[in-house]
Order: sequence, then C-alpha cells, then structure tokens
Amino acid sequence: MTEADGLICAYRLDGKGGGEETDWAGVRAWKPGDGLLWVHLDRSTEAARDWFGGDSGLDPLIADALLADDTRPRSAVFDNGLLVNLRGVNLNPGAVPEDMVSARVWIEPGRIVTTRRLKVLAIQDLRDELAQRKGVRTGPGFLIRLARSLTDRLQPVEDAIGETLDELEDALVAGDLDVLGERLTPLRRQTIALRRHLAPQRDALTRLHADGDDFFDDHQRARLREVVDRIYRIVEELDAMRERAAIIQDERRTRISERMDRAIYMLSIVATVMLPLTFVTGLLGMNVGGIPGEKLAWAFWAVCGGLAVVAVILLVFFRRIRWL
Repeated sequence: MTEADGLICAYRLDGKGGGEETDWAGVRAWKPGDGLLWVHLDRSTEAARDWFGGDSGLDPLIADALLADDTRPRSAVFDNGLLVNLRGVNLNPGAVPEDMVSARVWIEPGRIVTTRRLKVLAIQDLRDELAQRKGVRTGPGFLIRLARSLTDRLQPVEDAIGETLDELEDALVAGDLDVLGERLTPLRRQTIALRRHLAPQRDALTRLHADGDDFFDDHQRARLREVVDRIYRIVEELDAMRERAAIIQDERRTRISERMDRAIYMLSIVATVMLPLTFVTGLLGMNVGGIPGEKLAWAFWAVCGGLAVVAVILLVFFRRIRWL
C-alpha cells in the first residue's frame, strides 16, 4: 500500500486501543458488521475519488463534502453520522503555520472516513497511538482526539507569536524601528490568518457539542467541551496579540513621524537663521558698481563679523521664545 494509490492508511480498530492495518482489498471487503474501520485518503488522487463514487456507499452529498477543494471549518449532524471539517497549523517542512491544513471527517456507525490533501501531523499522532495500543476506541472518541491533537499543535505557534511580540516591544522601547518594520508586518499577517481560520472552527465544535447528544456520551461531551474552551482561549489570545501588534505599529508610526518632525523643525531653524545671511551675501554679491567696501581690505571681515553677530542674535532670540 502506497500513498500514491490514494489510500494513506486504513485500520480495523479492535475497540481496545489498537488496530490492524489493512489495504484497499480490506477496505472494499469491509461490511458494517465487521467492526470499526478507519479509512484515511488523499482526496487529490483519482483512486480516492473513484472509491467515493463507487465502493464507499456514501451519500453523494457526504462524498462531495469530503472531496471539496476548499471549505471552511464546519460541522453537521446527520441521522446516520457526523460530518466535520477541521483545520490545523501547517507544520510540514518548508511551510508556514498560517497556511492551514485541512482534515475532513465522516463518522458513521462502524466506519470513520477521513481525507486530506497536505499531510496532517495530528493524524500521524493517532496512528502512533494505535501502534502503541493506546489509540481511540470509538468514532466520537476519534473525532475528539483529532480535534485535541490539532489544538495541541496550535500552542507552540501561539507561544512563538507571543515571544516575538515581546521582543518587538523591547525593540520599540530601545528605539530600534528598523527591526520593527522588518518583523511586524509578517507577524500581523500570521496572527490575522490564524484567527480567521480558528474562529469558524471554534463555532463548528461549539455547534457539534450542542447538537451531538445522540453521538456523544457525557464523558465525551466533557472532553469536547474542554477542546472548545481551549480554542476559545487561543482565539482570545490571538485577538489580544493582534491588538498588541496594532499598538506597536501605531507607536512605530508615531515615533517615525516624531523623528521626521524633529528633522524638519531643525531644518526650519537653520533655514530661518540662514535667510537674512543669505540675503546680505546675495545683495553684496551683485555684479554691479557701487558695492560698499569694495576697495577696503577689511570690508570682507567686517561683513563676516556682522553676519556672525546677526546669527547669534537670531539664535538667542529663538532661545528666548523657546524654539530651541
């Protein structure tokens, strides 16, 4: 069995935390009375699409939802099962976390069907637990464990954003505005993207918790509520981080504006001092006859001294009126 044929993995779960891995033949031979089957497919392959269109026995509405190219997190409760679309941070090599990965889940009595396009590391967590015989035992338990694993992987990303914001706030205090410009914009973009994906996931799981009475027992509902509460907290933290980033950005703009204002102010002072001096030198530099002191050797130094006195008088005046 290879991922190229569309089947990433399939397990016959024994209900005791373990499972026996099977292949396409085992998937096609499965019948509702054979125990709990988990089928995980690459939805971008033709083999997976052919199975959904033929041997899966799924309603076309469910099949289309599991194969859709792009969809927001959502949950829907049917008479015979649960349909849930979840997202998680993309921790694959070379990817950025805010390019979220999607896991589609259909749970019905006796069978779990999941699909993905990009690798979902939370699915690998479930496979590792089955190998250690510490895995899920029921369909609803599978869904809760998947949601929890996706949420667990959000925590390091959230912590990294918070640490970066702390560093940027320190840079702001130190006046290192160039560092802020290089790092703040990508950080704001990442925070906004994560929040945009997680808010609907929070709503989807909240709706599932409210509408899934027929599928979850009291213990499972409590575990699902815990996952929902964690996502609520993460979304609130992302909102707070987004506000912090906006405040840092506003403060950076204010400081840049103040720096420019100071530079313009000093240039204005210099221009004001130089204006009368430039007028006198321009007047004396006219190429016409009758310039006073033209034939006196000390006239140049007298003019320079007079200009210096004028400059000092202007500077003292500006000091008195508190322009300097």
